[in-house]
Amino acid sequence: MDDPLFDTHAHLISDDPVAYPPSPLRGTAEVTAMDYHVTADWLIGQMDRHGVAKAAIVQRGHVYGYDNRYIVDSGRRFPERFAPVVILDAQNPESPGALARMVREDGVRGARLAQTHIDFFDTAWLNSPAAMDFWRAAADLGVPMSVISFRRHLGWTLPALRFIAELFPALSIIVDHVGTPHTLSNPEKRKFIEAGLDTTMPGAPDFGIAGTIGIFEALPNVHFKFTEIDVDRLRDGETDPADFVRRLADRFGADRLMWGSDLGQSEAPYEEKAAVARASASKLSPAERRAFLFGTADRLYFG
Repeated sequence: MDDPLFDTHAHLISDDPVAYPPSPLRGTAEVTAMDYHVTADWLIGQMDRHGVAKAAIVQRGHVYGYDNRYIVDSGRRFPERFAPVVILDAQNPESPGALARMVREDGVRGARLAQTHIDFFDTAWLNSPAAMDFWRAAADLGVPMSVISFRRHLGWTLPALRFIAELFPALSIIVDHVGTPHTLSNPEKRKFIEAGLDTTMPGAPDFGIAGTIGIFEALPNVHFKFTEIDVDRLRDGETDPADFVRRLADRFGADRLMWGSDLGQSEAPYEEKAAVARASASKLSPAERRAFLFGTADRLYFG
């Protein structure tokens, strides 16, 4: 029997643009144009078909901005299967109160902070005084906080995040797409190439860990989400994703690792995503495998 999976990174996109209209994030000039949908019902069907027991449905910020209604509504419909993870504007002083209401009244199980634009070189979205109030709210509520940053910004985003992780040691923090130089999505890779920037990915044995997420080694509240984005970049370098996951487990422990499909952005069929997740765990022990594929996420979002 296949290992049960917890998909920690599934973006939902409604097929009803009137009820759930697109809207931009702060700092973006336009909304990502979508010519496909990822509905809650469709995802549940895919999960049942491919052995995915639960999923964190993560707000697709570049489609819906801070309007989290679709994932909140979907979480209400499937509370045993979905953990809604919302994006709010941490620089808005009303966001801490909004998060508290969403957790207590709407079944929200996590929050996410997102850098909105590849050409914005600041960390106010992450650690301004207002943003720190948002972090305190998440810590008080006990909900995991995910952070996504563009690759070219990791040099200052990750040190800022380390300070926050030290400040809130009881708060579970998740670095989306791992946070090594492999956190380069296909759209971002295209922008790198257009700008003449180097897209080379570090290989074995370190995979760029020492110069990036290695700073979190002694901080057990920081976790790492391995997704199809990382798989794409490892394949660029003809590297077996299982070697990368094995290295992460050796450095941080599998109880700090989790898998996410990046459904709604990355393009592979869901069946392939689930198969790649299981294959990426092939060099882990049975206990490590359970943690990476299901246990870590279940503890953080439903524990």
